[in-house]
Amino acid sequence: MSFQGLWPWLAGAAHAVVTIVVAGHVILHKRDVRAAIGWCALILFSPYVGALAYYFFGINRIQRRAARLVALRPELDEGALAPAGSSTLPTLLDEELGRLSSTVGRATGSQLLPGNAVSTLVNGDEAYPAMVEAIARAERSVLLTTYIFDDDRAGRLFVEALSDAALRGVEVRVLVDSVGKRYSRPHITRALRARNVRTAEFLPSRVPFRNPYVNMRNHRKLLIVDCETGFAGGLNIREGCLLEQPSAHPVQDLHFRFVGPIVDQMFSAAHQDWYFTTGELLGGPAWHSGTNPTGDVWARGLPDGPDEDFETILWTILAAVGAARRSIRIATPYFLPDLPTLTALRLAAYRGVDVDIILPEKNNLRIVGWASQAQLWQVLEPGCRVWLVPPPFDHSKVVVVDGVWCLVGSANWDARSLRLNFEYNVECYDEALAAELLHLTGGKMEQGRRLSLEEVEARPLPIRLRDGVARLFAPYL
Repeated sequence: MSFQGLWPWLAGAAHAVVTIVVAGHVILHKRDVRAAIGWCALILFSPYVGALAYYFFGINRIQRRAARLVALRPELDEGALAPAGSSTLPTLLDEELGRLSSTVGRATGSQLLPGNAVSTLVNGDEAYPAMVEAIARAERSVLLTTYIFDDDRAGRLFVEALSDAALRGVEVRVLVDSVGKRYSRPHITRALRARNVRTAEFLPSRVPFRNPYVNMRNHRKLLIVDCETGFAGGLNIREGCLLEQPSAHPVQDLHFRFVGPIVDQMFSAAHQDWYFTTGELLGGPAWHSGTNPTGDVWARGLPDGPDEDFETILWTILAAVGAARRSIRIATPYFLPDLPTLTALRLAAYRGVDVDIILPEKNNLRIVGWASQAQLWQVLEPGCRVWLVPPPFDHSKVVVVDGVWCLVGSANWDARSLRLNFEYNVECYDEALAAELLHLTGGKMEQGRRLSLEEVEARPLPIRLRDGVARLFAPYL
């Protein structure tokens, strides 16, 4: 047989070998059955293309390097443990919330810490000045990790503050996600390095352009100053978050300032990210922790990622929804919960719990908005209320349960946040903080409109088909 007649057989054999090897990797390593089935189908029916797509987007390369962290975990976690006797909640909490605290502690391995003060910062107009001022007052150290850090009016405020801190001898470290830095040009890392600010990029992406759907991104937003004051929440660093100034893409959001023992846990998470990326351990007097109780909030840091902290925030959400007896208030920009989470919300509504879900009326990621619409009937049918907030785009991420329990941070209600990216949330127990968040989210509900089941079902057939097709990609959005 000539080579011309032989090469189709060789190509077919090569495809069979590649398919078996790559599909075998999928079967052994993918935890979610739906994701495994989807990848196997793509690999089988898209010769070579499916295998290449899996190589670039489907393999969790984090676990291969995470072993470096395990041996150093005690040193990296130094100062992040709770003081003796801190695991008992105050008597004001009812039995259900007490069980919730215990459940989350066992599920996540993170300590609940008393004595914290938490301040809510609305939009970049309140958050950025507070963060820049904290950097300006820094005496020993500044550690910043963020997803998007644009080279614009907002970004340059931080560059100036970070550069000034470094010039006066403060130890400054900045970690920017490799994909997140590409939301603006020139990249902010160039300006930071030009000003002698120690800067690193988290997991450089093989895709040479910005892609919000690339996996394994560091979506955390953490700023720790002198290991005494911490900031966390949903805010990226970009001028669109400054709503008092005109911008092309305005975004409303919430951020939070923390003082107290919880800052030790925040530093531990950011420190691990920095070490993972650079191999540098942050030690010595500049990075010494030892915060003292300063407030009444009990708080617990919840690092989450596709490695050893897998699905900790999802478990926390499921536990909280299951513990709710009176009310659940959710604000999120991206609402694509998996079936167990949808079931938990439906059961809460059937128990008589008031469930309010606050979403942006117009999503900034069109396909995510379509997929979300395709699922909303499942929460509307049992009596959950869905509220649509008009522009500017609402990027807020808040959960409040029974007027006491709060969850704030960077995670959205979708697979990308809860399974594929690195996130950081903080669980808080405090009636005053819960009341403030209920007031803020209540204002969003008043500005928006309530979506009815009838409106969702009345969408034209082509729109429902479009949304339904988008929903098929929900595990990857």
